[in-house]
Amino acid sequence: MSRSRRSRAGRAPAPAIRVRRRRPRQRRCRKLLLVALLLGGLLAAAGIAGGAAVLAYGSRCDLSALRPAQIGQNTFVYAADNSLLGVIPAERNRQVVPLDSISPWLVKATVAIEDRRFYDHGGIDAEGIARAVWRDVKAGSVVEGGSTITQQLVRNLYISNERTVERKLTEACLAVKLDGAWSKERILASYLNSVFYGNLAYGAEAAARTYFSRPARWLTLPQAALLAGLTQAPTTYDPLADPARAVARRDQVLVAMHEEGMITRAQYARARHQRTPGLRRGRLYAQIREPYFFGYVRDQLVKEYGAETVRSGGLQVYTTIEPRLQRLAQQAISGTLTRRTDPAAAIISINPANGAIRAMTAIVPGRSNNQFNLLSQARRQPGSTFKTFVLAAAVERGMDPGSTHYVSAPFTYRPRPIGDCDHGWWCVKTYDSSYNGWTSVESATLRSDNSVFAQLTLDVGPERVASLARRLGVRTPLEVRGQFVPAMGLGSIAVSPLDMASAYATLAAGGIYTEPTAIRKVIVKGKPDDRWATSHRRTRVLSDGVASVVTRILQDNIRYGTGTRAALDRPVAGKTGTTDKHADAWFVGYTPGVATAVWMGYTRGEIPMENVHGISVSGGSFPAEIWRRFMDPALRGLPARDFPAPTRPVSFRSWERGPAALSYDPYYVPSYEPAAPEPEETAPSEPSGDDGPTEPTPKRSAPAPDATDTPSSPPGPPSSPGRIVEP
Repeated sequence: MSRSRRSRAGRAPAPAIRVRRRRPRQRRCRKLLLVALLLGGLLAAAGIAGGAAVLAYGSRCDLSALRPAQIGQNTFVYAADNSLLGVIPAERNRQVVPLDSISPWLVKATVAIEDRRFYDHGGIDAEGIARAVWRDVKAGSVVEGGSTITQQLVRNLYISNERTVERKLTEACLAVKLDGAWSKERILASYLNSVFYGNLAYGAEAAARTYFSRPARWLTLPQAALLAGLTQAPTTYDPLADPARAVARRDQVLVAMHEEGMITRAQYARARHQRTPGLRRGRLYAQIREPYFFGYVRDQLVKEYGAETVRSGGLQVYTTIEPRLQRLAQQAISGTLTRRTDPAAAIISINPANGAIRAMTAIVPGRSNNQFNLLSQARRQPGSTFKTFVLAAAVERGMDPGSTHYVSAPFTYRPRPIGDCDHGWWCVKTYDSSYNGWTSVESATLRSDNSVFAQLTLDVGPERVASLARRLGVRTPLEVRGQFVPAMGLGSIAVSPLDMASAYATLAAGGIYTEPTAIRKVIVKGKPDDRWATSHRRTRVLSDGVASVVTRILQDNIRYGTGTRAALDRPVAGKTGTTDKHADAWFVGYTPGVATAVWMGYTRGEIPMENVHGISVSGGSFPAEIWRRFMDPALRGLPARDFPAPTRPVSFRSWERGPAALSYDPYYVPSYEPAAPEPEETAPSEPSGDDGPTEPTPKRSAPAPDATDTPSSPPGPPSSPGRIVEP
């Protein structure tokens, strides 16, 4: 399998020539030269240390005493009704093929991008590490790895991926010994038959059949280059999820092949000219009934047992998903969003009693079996659905939402004296630019009033809001550069639908949080693993009194607030959410037994949904409709249940608005009647039978206020305000 290496002078010219001004290029070259010199020194030191380590670890680096990881059986994944969802292939199901049954293009492409000096080094390659760093510095990103193919094979077969100095030294030592014991052809064949290419495809044969529905021996040059580019980051360069990124990575492989003289300039040009990868999904996908949920289950298993065990452990995994609810979720989305140009939508439904995920599905019109999980991996701004956490945090501190009033009016928070709405100040207005003046927090919730909740977030404190959201179940980090910003209270921090469904499920459970799970039982080597029992994962994080107050208000929101399109013939509670320019829309709601989150938006993000079936999408439109279409048949046949009365009702305390809150209604203009004339003493006039003209009430109009405005004679709120006055 050896090949002759062409001299640098004999290589074909680079595929493209960039013309740059000389001085900047010279400066850049000098910088790169300095970096290279520093790296050279480091590598020399590392080489000495590495040689010493090989001697020191000689007893641990015994190739004959080690055995590759055991190749076990498939891992089978079942639904809640014990029907088979899919199979996680074990290594024995890889179709191991000899090197001459793999396209020579894939062999060359793999060597070019992974280990250019594969045929020259002895298992580890200091020159290759330096070259990889040099290329990464020039590109401004990681385009080439430093580990040799032999090192990667050792890592895959013999040792774990833990990042420790001992592991790296053992890996280097084993790579040197393996290179001496095995031929280059055997090393390369073992690597190509074991490396992970993404989408459950291990080995070149499985990858060729998964992505192109053809044997590995028939791969063309562009196809081989695409596969060779996947091994560095299979998820990032997944051609099924992001073909453009995969093609860009393929082109990097082609450049490497051309620079190494493995292909001619004409072959390079023809291969790069093919902008479409020519994908044709293999039959592997037909074995996976619920790709979103299946992928989530696999991630949980890998987190708990490790990738190697999942690939070869022969697990039997029994999940929480209910196929009937999955079908209803898919029908709810497809029955509402009927056009190929419609945005995507996702549904996740959780049992509040035990955290079991009952349904998890998403539909991207015009695209099937998208493997990027919109429900657990995607992060989108939740909009007003996050106001529920602000409300709960305020109630937990003793605020009575029915008697505590704030001013509904345009609001500007000025944390610094100099700035504007684009720089340093927080300027807030309502969704429809209508305002109610003095209004209770409860009424503001039903109207989803941004201005009131902006003031309330500042008075509660963004840190407290974030803390409560995390307690309820939001696991996405909410900090922005280490701080919690006030805009978080209006849903400015992106979270996942799983986060929102989990948090609202905690409210449905009366303040008891249960970690969401997709797995109810795992059989390992014929014995059940009891770590998946749900009993030990239930924790009270909020009093049932606070949860009851929030639930009552969210019930009213569905009766006559922003969520009326989600109404059912049973007690339900929920909240709508719409982000700026209609880029994302949400409805999250619950009954005592089911919590469901619906998200809608374009997968690329930040694309306005301002003309979907002729309307601008808000949380109260399509998302609420999808929620109702799913929940109504899902609950059919089950008895209607009321939300339970709390065992510990909230004791409300005095609440005082903070200094940033508006203290008057800028739109308020009092109506009045002219004073009656004093009667004459001698001849009082007779009544005319008419009350006389009165001055009409003026229209509400005033300049937009900010948090520092004070009127000369401000009208007060309808009732005593109050931030909590601590005893």
